[in-house]
Amino acid sequence: MLFVALGKVRAGTAQERIARRLDWQYPEGAHMVAEYWLQTQDPNVITVFEADSIAPIMAATSPWDDVLEFTIVPAVGADEGIEIARRSATA
Repeated sequence: MLFVALGKVRAGTAQERIARRLDWQYPEGAHMVAEYWLQTQDPNVITVFEADSIAPIMAATSPWDDVLEFTIVPAVGADEGIEIARRSATA
């Protein structure tokens, strides 16, 4: 299942957060599909994860609670979303 994490800046400078990111690894079970660093405060980071449950996503985001506030939502890709919509329309 896909999850999108939207990170809003809570504290620290961009330089501090980037230096910290260089030494940090995603935990087991949280496969990073995409990670975007934006030039805005909200969101500042957008990460798309693939995971079997929310547990590895929580493990990935909780170490950043002091500098980023995350909103995490389940997601589907466009192709899957279109297929779901087609099935719903014919049901």
